[in-house]
Amino acid sequence: MGRAFEYRKARKMKRWGHMARVFTKLGKEIEMAVKAGGSDPSSNTRLRILMQNAKAENMPKENVERAIKRATDKDASDYKEMVYEGYGPHGVAFLVETATDNTNRTVANVRMYFNKCGGTLGNSGSVAFMFEHKCTFKFVAAAGVDPEELELEMIDLGVDEFYAEEDGITVYAPYESFGAIQKWLEDQGYEIVSGESVRIPTDQKELSAEEREAVEKLVEKLEEDDDVVNVYHAMKEEEGEE
Repeated sequence: MGRAFEYRKARKMKRWGHMARVFTKLGKEIEMAVKAGGSDPSSNTRLRILMQNAKAENMPKENVERAIKRATDKDASDYKEMVYEGYGPHGVAFLVETATDNTNRTVANVRMYFNKCGGTLGNSGSVAFMFEHKCTFKFVAAAGVDPEELELEMIDLGVDEFYAEEDGITVYAPYESFGAIQKWLEDQGYEIVSGESVRIPTDQKELSAEEREAVEKLVEKLEEDDDVVNVYHAMKEEEGEE
């Protein structure tokens, strides 16, 4: 298996234990998509994908509908997407994606979490080069499609990792290919199960159990914040977690 696939699989296994937080984050992303492109998924490609993601995460339909309704309310908050970078305990690189209606509050909170856990919030660009920004899609191809031929076709779209599994096909590509891949899959009539942006560390740091505990404490603090959408780090996952 490729590096992106294994890294994402380990993160996904952990995320299943925090569904309430996942629903909150998805709700914010849906609100931002509606404000940017309207509430009709047929004409709003970003919203269309997020609704598929919500379905894949078993997010109740009424939660999705509430998020869309909130976004169309003239008094609704305007969220901005901000990415913060820094080093956690033991020099582990961190990228923190947020969606916030108050950047002063968010940056103050993120800095506090880093400081309390023995890390340091850095400047923009301080660790971003240590992560590859990729997009990933999971989809179901039509019956009878040859996976090897499909892979060759998708390489032309920028796909650099391709995995055919029993419940669908998962692909990874540079983030810049997101729109082209989504359009191609829809044009082919394939069912898109999910599609999202991910940050994959180019190198992962091995730590002792005690050191890992300190890093995981920072991850937990960040993920508990309602403004935080995703937390990425360069600590190597334990074998049993993959």
